[in-house]
Amino acid sequence: MSAGRPGRSSEITTARYNHLVEHLRAHELGAIGDLGFTGLDDAPDNPVVITGYKAARNKPLTPAKKQVNKLIASVRAVCEHAFAHLRNWRVFTKLRLHVRHATALLRALLVLTSIEVAR
Repeated sequence: MSAGRPGRSSEITTARYNHLVEHLRAHELGAIGDLGFTGLDDAPDNPVVITGYKAARNKPLTPAKKQVNKLIASVRAVCEHAFAHLRNWRVFTKLRLHVRHATALLRALLVLTSIEVAR
C-alpha cells in the first residue's frame, strides 16, 4: 500500500507518482489492478501490473477475454472486501491526522482486517 495522497488524485496518477511499476520490477513482484490502471505498465512483453480488458463500443469482448476479466476480478475481490470493511468502520471520515500518520494507521488496519476476514 502506497503512502497517502490527497483525495483528488486518481489511482493511476498516484501509482505513477510513487513509481509503482519500477518498485515492483526491482523486487520482482507483480500486481493485479482494475481497469483504471490500464496503460500504467508500458512493457507488454513483461507486464508487472496486470489489468483486464476494456470493451470498445463497436467491438465487444470475446468469451476468452471475459473469462480473463472474471479471473482478475476474483483475485482482486479479497482486497476490495478489506477496503469495504474499512469504509464501513467510517475511519476515513474521522481522521484528522497528517497524511504520513494516516498511512501508517491505514496499513495497520488493512492487515488486521485481512486477518479478521480470513477467519
